[in-house]
Amino acid sequence: MRATVLTDNLADAPLSGEWGLCIHIEYRGKRFLLDTGASPLFEQNAARLDIPLDEVEAGVLSHAHYDHANGMDRFFAANRRAVFYLQKSCGENCYKKVGFFNKYIGIRRGLLRQYRNRLVYAEGPRVIAPGVHLVPHSTPGLETVGRQESMLQRRGLRWEFDNFSHEQSLVFETAQGLVVFNSCSHGGVENILREAKAACSGQRVRALVGGFHLFNKGEPVVRQLAEQLREAQIQAVYTGHCTGERAFAILREELGDMVHPLRTGLAIEFDEENPQETGENACHE
Repeated sequence: MRATVLTDNLADAPLSGEWGLCIHIEYRGKRFLLDTGASPLFEQNAARLDIPLDEVEAGVLSHAHYDHANGMDRFFAANRRAVFYLQKSCGENCYKKVGFFNKYIGIRRGLLRQYRNRLVYAEGPRVIAPGVHLVPHSTPGLETVGRQESMLQRRGLRWEFDNFSHEQSLVFETAQGLVVFNSCSHGGVENILREAKAACSGQRVRALVGGFHLFNKGEPVVRQLAEQLREAQIQAVYTGHCTGERAFAILREELGDMVHPLRTGLAIEFDEENPQETGENACHE
C-alpha cells in the first residue's frame, strides 16, 4: 500500500502547495483518490510525480468543503470512468460565520448537478472494494462541534449548525491493522477511531493520515488528543493541512517520531508484512 500526497499546504520543490488536501492511494492493485484540493493544482503535481489519474478506479470526497472538492471537475476531465463517492447528505450548503456574515465554504455551486452521473451517494458505512471502507460519522451530537467552529449548513430557509454528516473516513485493511484517512477530522479524532474500528469488526487502527483541524485550538486540546492517540496505540500518524504548525509541534513533543508531517510530494509506504511505515519524497526532479 502506497499513499502519495498530491496537494497539501506544504510542498517539496518543484511541486506546489495550497490550502487543501488530495491523496492518491495504491492498494492491492487498485488506485483511489481522496479529495481533489482547492484547485487543479493536484493534477499538475500528479503529472510531475508520474501518477496516472486516468487509472484511478474510484474517488472519495471526505467532506463538502471547497478546499477538498474544487478540483473535482479537473479529475472528471482527466478520468472518464471513475465515480466519486460522497455521503448522502453532501450538498452545496456549507458556510462559516465570519463576523456578521455567513461565508460560503462549500463545493463549487452547480458541480454536483453538472457531474451527477459520476457521483455515488453512500448512506452509512460502505465497502467500495475488498478491504476498502467508507465510514461516516455515527457519533450523535456533532452539531455541538459545528457551533464551536461557527460552521453552518443552509437547509432551505433555515440555518443549522453543521453536524458533519457529510464527512467520512476512507479506511483500508492491512495485515497489521487499519489505515484511516480523514482529511479534516471535524467530527473528532477519537470519534473517528472508534467509528472505524466498529465498522471493521473491531480491528485495531494501525495508522492515521489527514488533518486534525487543530490550527485554532489551544494547547490543552492538542495534548488531550496526544493522550488519546497514545492510549489507542496508534503506530504512526501523518498529519498536516488544517492541523497547524503549533499543534503539530505539540503532538511531536508528546508522541515523538510516531508523528510525521504531511507535505505535497510525500509518499508513505504501508508494508503489509512489516509494521514500520516510511515516508519519502516521491518527486525525484
